Amino acid sequence: MATPVTSPLRSNSDTVTRSYAGPMVLMTLLFLLFGAVTNFNDVLMPYLKDVCQLTDLQSSAVQSAFFGAYFLMSLPAGKLLEKLGYQRGIVVGLLVMAGGALLFVPAANTRAFPLFLTALAVLGAGITLLQVAANPYVSVLGPARRAASRVSIVGVANNFGGAISPLVGGLLLFGGSVALKAQLAALPLAQRLTQEAQLVKAPYLGLAGFLAVLAGIFFLLRLPDIDALPEEEVLEHQPVAAGRRSALDYRHLVLGIGAIFVYVGVEVGLGSFLIRYGESQGIQFLSPFTQSLVRGLNVATNFAGELFGQSPAPIDTTAGFTKAVGAVLVSSYWFGSLVGRVVGIPLLLRYNNRVLLVAVCAAGVALVGASILSQGEAALWLIVLCGLMNSIMWPVIFPLAITGLGPFTKQGSSYLIMAIVGGALIPPLMGYLATHGGGMRVAIAVPALCYAYLLFYALSGYRVR
Repeated sequence: MATPVTSPLRSNSDTVTRSYAGPMVLMTLLFLLFGAVTNFNDVLMPYLKDVCQLTDLQSSAVQSAFFGAYFLMSLPAGKLLEKLGYQRGIVVGLLVMAGGALLFVPAANTRAFPLFLTALAVLGAGITLLQVAANPYVSVLGPARRAASRVSIVGVANNFGGAISPLVGGLLLFGGSVALKAQLAALPLAQRLTQEAQLVKAPYLGLAGFLAVLAGIFFLLRLPDIDALPEEEVLEHQPVAAGRRSALDYRHLVLGIGAIFVYVGVEVGLGSFLIRYGESQGIQFLSPFTQSLVRGLNVATNFAGELFGQSPAPIDTTAGFTKAVGAVLVSSYWFGSLVGRVVGIPLLLRYNNRVLLVAVCAAGVALVGASILSQGEAALWLIVLCGLMNSIMWPVIFPLAITGLGPFTKQGSSYLIMAIVGGALIPPLMGYLATHGGGMRVAIAVPALCYAYLLFYALSGYRVR
């Protein structure tokens, strides 16, 4: 979702011999950060549902506050970058994110859900500014013939951060030491919720500190000015605008905006409600496979805890499905996206990209449909497999949508970035259906419809007319 898409342009910057290894390392770190901060919300949402005593619909506002910033801030972020430049824009974006992370402290102290949403909105605004700056920066930072490899590197880093953060979040918010769990269980409900709200402060204070240090590094270093790099040469045989006045006059772009909207919505929605979906299954006993997966994680966290002098309580595999177990499945969902991205790199080079898109969209419809008809863990693991299907959608849909736009390419790209707001709107729809429309199985039907639209786009909607 955060991966930049290379422009169908050639650059004479191939002749530039300077090394961009240092800036590329920093950009890779930024994209890892994008994935980690974004997917931490999948664990934060069920955590705040309990701490603030919310319904499924109310808790879905977590994703609305965060992803709504993409829609509201995309155009202002572009204007701001025109004034500040890319490097200073990145510094400002990191500091805005740090400010959002710090807002989690008063939010936790007061246990006020609107303040949590404000903190998430500020975080989202900062990450939007970073996205708008970092995407084009990576695309042109070095020889054009190696642009695809740079895109692949930051894409894998983005997926890696997204796969690890729900796991870490689950341990921090739903784990804790044995003594702490016993102490919280003995408290009255109001006091227990107040104490549990404090658990969120440590990860976000750590994030704020890391962002401040990273902002200092970007401020002090001299990064190449991409505006000063050799200009790109337009490819020959660009399609003629044919009297069109806007990118929105192209049917395949309009349908592509819808495709990006539902793709981001389904990806975020499935990850956000996976824990709640698991709770609704009433799973009393975990399968041997899931138990083995959790035990392996327990061994790894115990080893890490011994290194740092404080081991978290192991995840209980005898209590059936719990939020801690759910966090492991959420991490597996995003890990599937990481694996799909790595495997997809050679596949996209070898096979027709649109045919691969048809295959993964059809698989998405089948997996979600089978999950709705299934029970227990099988229903959950079918959703986890959707992460693998989602992995290649963004890098295929985006180029299809901007094909043939000619002079309207940049305008069309801006509309596609704004369509990321699907991550803010589809989860609340799922939350509404879960709360008022018949439960989680009805809510999970929404992603099936999203995959069906994506299948339509891959079969017909992409055609340039």
